[in-house]
Amino acid sequence: MAESQQETAHKRQRMSKVWDHFKLKKEDRKVQCVYCNAELAFHNSTSVMIQHLIRKHPVKVSSTSLADTSTSQRPMDCFLRSAQSCTAEESALLTESILKMLVTDMRPLSMVEDEGFKKMILAFNPKYSMPARPHFKSLMEKKHQQVTEKLKTVLQDTESVALTTDIWTSMGTESYLRVACHFLGEDWEMKSFSLTTVPLKESHTAANIADCLEETTDKFHIPFPKVKAVVHDNGATVVAAANILKERHGWVSVRCSGHILNYIVQSTLKNSKTITNCVASARSLVEHFKKSELACAKLQEMQKQMGMPPLMLIRDVSTRWNGTYHMLSRLLGQRWPMTAALSDPTVNASGKHHHLDLKPEQWNLSEELTRVLGPFVSVTEFLHGEQYVTLSSLPQLVHNLKKAALSSAFESASVKEFQAQVAEQITERWQELFFFQPEAPNTVLLAAALDPRFRKLKFLPAEDVFKVQSTIQSMALAFKKEERQSHISEDEATATSESRFAAKDGSFANTILGSSSDSDASDEEHEAQQLSQAVQKEVLQYFGELPLSKKDNPLLWWRTNETRYPTLAKLAKPFLGIPATLTPSERLFFATGNIVSRRRASLSSEHVDLLTFLHCNHRLL
Repeated sequence: MAESQQETAHKRQRMSKVWDHFKLKKEDRKVQCVYCNAELAFHNSTSVMIQHLIRKHPVKVSSTSLADTSTSQRPMDCFLRSAQSCTAEESALLTESILKMLVTDMRPLSMVEDEGFKKMILAFNPKYSMPARPHFKSLMEKKHQQVTEKLKTVLQDTESVALTTDIWTSMGTESYLRVACHFLGEDWEMKSFSLTTVPLKESHTAANIADCLEETTDKFHIPFPKVKAVVHDNGATVVAAANILKERHGWVSVRCSGHILNYIVQSTLKNSKTITNCVASARSLVEHFKKSELACAKLQEMQKQMGMPPLMLIRDVSTRWNGTYHMLSRLLGQRWPMTAALSDPTVNASGKHHHLDLKPEQWNLSEELTRVLGPFVSVTEFLHGEQYVTLSSLPQLVHNLKKAALSSAFESASVKEFQAQVAEQITERWQELFFFQPEAPNTVLLAAALDPRFRKLKFLPAEDVFKVQSTIQSMALAFKKEERQSHISEDEATATSESRFAAKDGSFANTILGSSSDSDASDEEHEAQQLSQAVQKEVLQYFGELPLSKKDNPLLWWRTNETRYPTLAKLAKPFLGIPATLTPSERLFFATGNIVSRRRASLSSEHVDLLTFLHCNHRLL
């Protein structure tokens, strides 16, 4: 009897379409759904399986057909046999599109389980059967592996890379070390890629961070000598880690200029009680209009009457001084419509608008503050660029900032004090920018010298300019000799057999005419002299040209003039590819904050790395 039941079950398995959606576990007498892995008891009937499909996977079968089945008492699986579905190609295309949407828009995998999303997909294509969440996770893992291999290939073809790293804390107070790489491609365009977002489970020691950076470069098959520099923030632990890597591998430590500039301005602003009180009053005024719908509506009405654009007021952020600048600038632009709105009795029935409005001296102070902060805002915005070189511009920008901070004459004593203090801070924090020693070359100054806009190094004394140029000539010569030696080694390897035959045949000539070693040594000296002269000529010609306009693109100039200065072009690429700030990295990893949101706080660290990596590098998909 049992054998006949098993035989019946096998027949049903062969005939019923429902078995396309389930797997039979004979030992446990259960069936498993291929979409959600749910296990159901199996009693030689397909009814339970069909009901499961109707409840959990309605896209798989037409609900209308099943309803008809219940009334007509016909076998339900006949409808499953006749139900239309997408072709394999159509289904794969739709699944791939959903996967790309999840990656590009940083959506959680749980989205495919949302009822609204499933209904939308069903409306778009009723024939499409959307896979369950585990299937998309598996696809993401495969994509991660594919992109990793592609990135390895891309990095293998680069001559050098610069790393950026910082520590980020999620909403769940988990700390992650984020690492990205940056370099100039063959087309002289800036490239940036995410490498990893790894949790710092151990203590945040400098040694652990240094080891993590080494493991990351090893994972992507980046040889240690290929890493030119590490750009990092000013945290003591990260700075110590960068110093460890400098000692181990010679990686140059570059502190984020954006962080340095933010610290200089932020700390100097807080030193003045007058400025602090003025900013606090401005913030209270903005908050009043933000909280009062009536005041906000009256402001818009006054703006319209005065023919001004309906701009909203801006509230600053305590951690960023440029937010203070934008808040004061917007207040100054909207001063008169705002004052008119505050004076309206319907807005301020008590008539105490003067307690909210800024005092005349505070308005004057705000105006002077925006003027003195303007150059700092411009420099900050420039340094935040991603598609152009920034490190080579830093010495000139700092030099100009210091001049701008002391040039304008202001009436307010607090602004004058701010000018003196900020100029002092610039000198103290960036003094190493203008210090050069040939035995320990300054990476920033070398980058500036190899930027055709700043090749004259006008911000340096003449003797230091000569030191920089001599160092570049020495580096170019060493590079040329190394390149020549590699060519000689290749030639010697291919000519080994010919050399042996020539040596045997020419022994008699050597006896009469003398050994060829003397002439070989003379030829090598002559070639070395010619090489030195060629490099010297190239360097002198480069520095002898007029500097490129500040508005022109130095990368485009190098792409055009690469054949004129072949040695310097190879030397310039590693230096110009180093970013001056962490901004390119922070923009890449902006996705991390969205991925590790409240909704996704339970994600594993591997899942966070997977989603961040794919989103940041989605152009490699």
